[in-house]
Amino acid sequence: MSGDNTDSPACRAEVSLGDGLSDQRLLRYSRHLLLNEIGIEGQMRLQAATALIIGAGGLGSPVALYLAAAGVGRLLIADADTVDLTNLQRQIVHAQASLGTNKAESAAQRLRAMNPEIGVEVIPLRLSGQALLDAVARADVVLDCTDNFQTRYAINRACVTLGRALVSGAAVRFDGQISVFATPGQGEAPCYACLFPEGGEDEAMRCSEFGVFAPLVGIIGSVQAAEALKVLMGIGTSLSSRLVLFNALDAEWREVRVRRDPNCPVCAR
Repeated sequence: MSGDNTDSPACRAEVSLGDGLSDQRLLRYSRHLLLNEIGIEGQMRLQAATALIIGAGGLGSPVALYLAAAGVGRLLIADADTVDLTNLQRQIVHAQASLGTNKAESAAQRLRAMNPEIGVEVIPLRLSGQALLDAVARADVVLDCTDNFQTRYAINRACVTLGRALVSGAAVRFDGQISVFATPGQGEAPCYACLFPEGGEDEAMRCSEFGVFAPLVGIIGSVQAAEALKVLMGIGTSLSSRLVLFNALDAEWREVRVRRDPNCPVCAR
């Protein structure tokens, strides 16, 4: 038939059956393949990638679900905590039947059931020291979904040391924030410590003490997932050097430009 558009994304996907994506994967990820910015090449990059998710709670839940659904080949999920009844208000990767189960294991069970084609590795530990460095070294992107500054600083140092992009999110009460730090290839980009210097007030902003609006962690976690996917595929413009703030109570978004601190003890050297 004349006039066929043989250059359409769908046709390109059909022609590329032998390029690393099975028929089943082509069907599963077809809505990604229809996007010119992603296509076969972008999806194969996700398939070959490893993401480290530190924290399988409110932020880690949507992060893990969307990275698994998008087809990131291997997910490393680290969390030493167990699922509690109070978590179920916002930590959507867990279920009532998971109460008492390690959060990383609970999340892994859900992700494997949702997308059996990906690999999910459980790290039932509070990562620190050499264990943290080893885990970060295995990842192409790191997602900080934790809730205390001490851990955030340690993750940032590990990512700067090893040259890994860090997608950091936080949410408490009705306020959330997200940025991308330690981005490889962007020498002037700030790290987490440039924005929040170490040695300040080390206060754990925990939901158990301050409360959190349930959908807020879903919103921030979803943006974290989007930023991680963009980093892995090398598409779009990341939030590096930008801090995005969201107030869910007033439905207001704000953006703040962030500069590298030339005296930062973590990344200046």
